[in-house]
Amino acid sequence: MPSTLSTLSWLALVAPALALPSHGVPGKNQTGIKPITRIQLGPRPYWLIDQMEDSPLKTKLQSCAEKEMRPSRWSIGHRGGGTLQFPEETKASILAGTRMGAGIEECDVTFTSDRQLICRHSQCDLHTTTNILTIPSLAAKCTVPFTPYNATTKQSATAKCCTSDFTLAELTETKGLCSKMDSSNPQATTPEEYQGNVPGYRTTLYSGPGTCHQLLTVKEYIALVDALGLDFTPELKTPEVKMPFGSINFTQEAFAQQLIDQFKAAKIDPKRVWLQSFLYDDVLYWLRAEPEFAKQAILLDESGDAPSTISAATASLAKYAQDGVKIVAPPLQYLVSTVTDQDGKVKVVASEYAKQAKKLGLKVITWSLERSGWLADSTKGGYYYSTIANATAARGEGVVYELLDVLASKEVGAIAVFSDWSATVSYYANCFGLFP
Repeated sequence: MPSTLSTLSWLALVAPALALPSHGVPGKNQTGIKPITRIQLGPRPYWLIDQMEDSPLKTKLQSCAEKEMRPSRWSIGHRGGGTLQFPEETKASILAGTRMGAGIEECDVTFTSDRQLICRHSQCDLHTTTNILTIPSLAAKCTVPFTPYNATTKQSATAKCCTSDFTLAELTETKGLCSKMDSSNPQATTPEEYQGNVPGYRTTLYSGPGTCHQLLTVKEYIALVDALGLDFTPELKTPEVKMPFGSINFTQEAFAQQLIDQFKAAKIDPKRVWLQSFLYDDVLYWLRAEPEFAKQAILLDESGDAPSTISAATASLAKYAQDGVKIVAPPLQYLVSTVTDQDGKVKVVASEYAKQAKKLGLKVITWSLERSGWLADSTKGGYYYSTIANATAARGEGVVYELLDVLASKEVGAIAVFSDWSATVSYYANCFGLFP
């Protein structure tokens, strides 16, 4: 792991290389929302620092404890950035992430049956991220209606509700339809029971009785984030229905273009928009059809999830660079690995994937911090920490800032990090002066 001093020296020398394009000018504000300039990080970053073993990095982070914090575009609000405690893809999550210093806010983009754009992490997650199954008029339209748990066969409760099952009006105007913390109860015998089972490291504190977080359209997302004076990172979700969709030839390219057209209609400067997609053809389409918006389009990469495929994923980076892709965004674990030093301590270091991306001149953004639950339990952080599980096994939550330190180092040079709780990344960005 790079020392704090080496990281500071690296940042001082190459800050221009880390800098993202400057903000465009916000448009006319019709939301009543104003930019949030007084950042409040809460106790979590400080608690995470307390969990660290003594080191120069810990000392540096502790020295920033009384620092006045500012927003940073190194901190991206994943699904809003308040997702650890607020329902994802909602105004509340975006406002929470923004209050915790996120400088870029995300909306995952999918479409309704009348081909309108709405913020949902998956086209078919309404049954776990909303209470739609408890509204009979809507539940009847779901792709797969609710089926209760079968105690005899031990078959889990099931359902599948997609945005494409409903019109935009049905999803935004139906009384009582609310977003909730992503969860489902596999042993539920009623739609109401199916709503439960929220993971213990999250909370329903901000989505309890009497609270309704309405679904957010892409137009509303654009207006909100514009009013906050932040940058946008919309992810075009790969459809779970056959494309072209519907009777008017709604192709994948039409879907990709519709997203950009909504930003154009709102007169948003392309410099403020960080398009994302896992679908390579989406990125190639933007490069060809919308070069101004494509200058900072992000290719999301999950092609190396299995240990047997990470080498091929690393090799594919050369093709992406040759085709004109400028930014790749793999999950956290692709960018790091571990080594054991002569004293037997496991250290987090840059991976071969990260080194190859750097060699090719590709910029790197990564996802998603604060999505893993507890790092010291039997999962050792699970998916996002799978390549450094021996480090989390040794030091638990204390590894979080070690990981961020490597991501910010000259070996990786990440230009931004997605997080489900923006405060954690924002603290590091403020402490090390990362204000791209």
